[in-house]
Amino acid sequence: MIRVVVADDQALVRGGFRVLVDSAPDLEVVGEAADGAEAVELVRRERPDVVLMDIRMPVMDGLEATRRILADDAATATTRVLVLTTFELDEYVFGALRLGASGFLLKDTPPADLLAGIRTVAAGEALLGPSVVRRLIEEFAARPDPRVAAAPELTGLTDREVEVLTLVARGWSNSEVGAQLYVTPATVKTHVSRLLMKLGARDRAQLIVLAYESGLVTPRHPH
Repeated sequence: MIRVVVADDQALVRGGFRVLVDSAPDLEVVGEAADGAEAVELVRRERPDVVLMDIRMPVMDGLEATRRILADDAATATTRVLVLTTFELDEYVFGALRLGASGFLLKDTPPADLLAGIRTVAAGEALLGPSVVRRLIEEFAARPDPRVAAAPELTGLTDREVEVLTLVARGWSNSEVGAQLYVTPATVKTHVSRLLMKLGARDRAQLIVLAYESGLVTPRHPH
């Protein structure tokens, strides 16, 4: 059973998510939070698999709540943060990804896609489609954030790992990367796993952020 905490300042929104999530046989809501501070406490107490995290909340916003949750070693081992947003291109969303969130969904995402997204994140995957990666990263990656530590050096990577990281950062799937490099998707998955370990990243989302912050990949702007 995948255990979920819903954090949103709107009671109606929280209730709607609870009904939807609880309707799935493999998912259950174990708590609701009306602000970021409540979300942090709930996570510490319940150790959920996934937090549906709104960004704009009173007392403590979702960005700070995400930072605190993922700075907790015990929570990091068990909990993934899935950001909920009204606008697809939201600067706070990128901030949450930098802090370790595993992806984001629009609040008007179809119910079946929301449930699938929760399962994806709970399984340790990043919830970032290729088109979303391209738009989000190119919009915000070049904006410095002094609150974020410098990205680690990439000198310990092999040439092939650098190639894989570059293509992943462009939003390519394992199949697309494999086709480009003439290897199987399974081989790409192995390279991605090694990249996660070497760079100390939680998931694919953080690999993408690290690739941009290290300067390996730079945003492309249309002419």
